[in-house]
Amino acid sequence: MNSRTDTLERLSPLWEGPAFQGRWVIWHVGTGESLVFDRELNIPCDVDDVVLGEVIRRMREAGAPETDAYPGRPCG
Repeated sequence: MNSRTDTLERLSPLWEGPAFQGRWVIWHVGTGESLVFDRELNIPCDVDDVVLGEVIRRMREAGAPETDAYPGRPCG
């Protein structure tokens, strides 16, 4: 397997199963880019730019929620 495939397999929980529905969100930040946000940890997920587009595509196919608003809890 190549590095990209290994990375996608490691990130597969982001688009598999019902657990992602409340935890991971596609967040459209003000700069026109999208990030994967982890609501449980209250931080953006560490997804390499090389696979980010594919991860977001798979999340959309699986019905992941998307938002322009900050999806996390207030800090502090």
